[in-house]
Amino acid sequence: MTSWVIEAENLSKTFAWVPVLRGVSYRVAQGETVAVFGPNGAGKTTFLRLLATLLKPSGGTLQLFGHSPDDPVVRRKLGFLGHDSFLYPDLTPIENLTFYGKAYALSDLRSRIDFVLQFVGLHEWGNTQVRTFSRGMEQRVALARALLHEPNLLLLDEPYAGLDARGVAILQTALTQTKAQGKTVIFTTHDFALGLGLCDRAVIFNRGRIVWQSDGSLPGLQEFADIYHVNTQHVTRNT
Repeated sequence: MTSWVIEAENLSKTFAWVPVLRGVSYRVAQGETVAVFGPNGAGKTTFLRLLATLLKPSGGTLQLFGHSPDDPVVRRKLGFLGHDSFLYPDLTPIENLTFYGKAYALSDLRSRIDFVLQFVGLHEWGNTQVRTFSRGMEQRVALARALLHEPNLLLLDEPYAGLDARGVAILQTALTQTKAQGKTVIFTTHDFALGLGLCDRAVIFNRGRIVWQSDGSLPGLQEFADIYHVNTQHVTRNT
């Protein structure tokens, strides 16, 4: 029997009566890595924020690990990296990670902090205020925060934004290792080559709907570019 981490059925979301997601149905099994593509405003961010339990659906059903998103057990299994870093700029990376680690009641907190800061290449910056960091460095601390409690489901919304070549390499290593550990990863990206190179399955969102999804093997880069163009010709105002 397949162990479903995500089960979304006819999922919808509206903001001020404006539909943003329109009847999205999708299931993701344990250990899968899914790349989500689509133009700006296609509904990708809203979809990930629903999966991260930061938003509540307006309609349809959503189960995570077989539980309601409101179940406290779900939050402990999620790691989320969005457009906002959720970091306190006046605190250092160590202080930020200590705050979040205590929220998860991690028993090996200091060793986990040392490990994730080393992993994202910022161990020597651990006692420097986040407000002094570049956008890419802040993104790397936010990635450390998302990985700190070793989540079973990692949700990344355009994680490559603001990263330099080293940051991209670090993120790719993180995704590869997370995948190798049998965990589930959902990430959005506009980079076809990076996305297809890391995922098991791919989906394209447009106008609040899934307009295409891979079935079996992934298409080649040029074939996918053609598929993307055909399915995203219409501009949408969703977010």
